[in-house]
Amino acid sequence: MTVLMCTDGSELATAALQRGLDVVGRPDRIVIATVVELTHPVDVVGGGHAGGVVSPAEADQADTKSRLDGQRLLDQTVTDLAVSGVETVVLDGQPGPALCDLAATLPASVIVLGTRGRSGLRRAMLGSVSDHVVRSAPCPVVVTSG
Repeated sequence: MTVLMCTDGSELATAALQRGLDVVGRPDRIVIATVVELTHPVDVVGGGHAGGVVSPAEADQADTKSRLDGQRLLDQTVTDLAVSGVETVVLDGQPGPALCDLAATLPASVIVLGTRGRSGLRRAMLGSVSDHVVRSAPCPVVVTSG
């Protein structure tokens, strides 16, 4: 069994992943993933009459930092969960689709992620990664709260 665990690095997310592990037991393979935001191409090349606001070199530097921060977040999550032999993956893009794509590629037997409990207008305006994953995942999903 392959479990894909998704985190944003928050204490709530780590607690949710621990609860998820309690539900799914000890799988053969654990992959812990996070999604980072990279520089939008329009910020580099500009759009319409406006030029870019960052140089390509600045964008590369910022993206490298984002990926390194994502890896540090994953390393801390592994330590906090006290699990060994796990794989970590830093993704970029829209979190919901990126996580579902990874789940299909692995292939994951189950996805475990937390929810912040947004509802109503906040959920409609901000979206919900857990909502997207539950509706689009190629496998069962365990959603827990911290």
